[in-house]
Amino acid sequence: MPFTLIDTHCHLDFNQFNADRREVIDRAIEAGVEKFINPGIDYPSSAGIIRLAEAYPSLYAAIGIHPNDSAGWSESQLADLKALTKHPKVVAIGEIGLDYYRHHSPREVQVKLFEQQCALAAEVGLPVIVHNRNASADVLSALARYVETLEASRSPLAERPGVLHSFSGAAEDARRAIEMKFLIGISGPVTFQNAHALQALVAELPLQAMIIETDSPFLSPHPQRGKRNEPAYVAYVAEKIAQLKGAPLEEVARVTTNNAARLFRWSENH
Repeated sequence: MPFTLIDTHCHLDFNQFNADRREVIDRAIEAGVEKFINPGIDYPSSAGIIRLAEAYPSLYAAIGIHPNDSAGWSESQLADLKALTKHPKVVAIGEIGLDYYRHHSPREVQVKLFEQQCALAAEVGLPVIVHNRNASADVLSALARYVETLEASRSPLAERPGVLHSFSGAAEDARRAIEMKFLIGISGPVTFQNAHALQALVAELPLQAMIIETDSPFLSPHPQRGKRNEPAYVAYVAEKIAQLKGAPLEEVARVTTNNAARLFRWSENH
């Protein structure tokens, strides 16, 4: 493989990979995937991902509480999360954000927890991995306040505050996020034959604003739709971006890999 890729969002800790996790990781490495980031969805999964990352050199952890798991959140868990950030393989706070689609948790609880976890990210100097479903206005408002705090404190994090994971929103929302120096995460749906709006957006966005991901085991790209997604399939995402941008695949791989390295500080910490 003449280039390397990074799957910046995959859930290799999920049960769908219990039977063949090592084989899945090996296949991805053979396909050119150099590193993987596995976000947590609650405190137990965040702690478990760290243990998993200790077992696999290419795997890194993000720790956080997903909005759909925020109903049972207690204030005492914030200190527990902060303790996890001291581990050298923790590179982000995530997957955090807002989800107004599934209604698993009251909106006011989601917003409070999102803001608390952004504050934790600012305190420990880690970028955020942001989940957004049907909540763009509130997500962007919360992120604007987060970035204002970073800028006011002159934090280096203001230059690389985070990523909007598996972006599927409006072009104007993407532009607002990029103005705040967030990256845009592109995943399998960009390959779907009916994803015209997302494909038009990717064609418009600069490569320097994007990173790529699978969100495994979900969102399998074409032509793997209907099957379990896995990190090796991030290559399909890179290939589609190259097609939409009219750029060489090697350039897409190089730029998105460099973007991820800057966001997650590979050269500084790893």
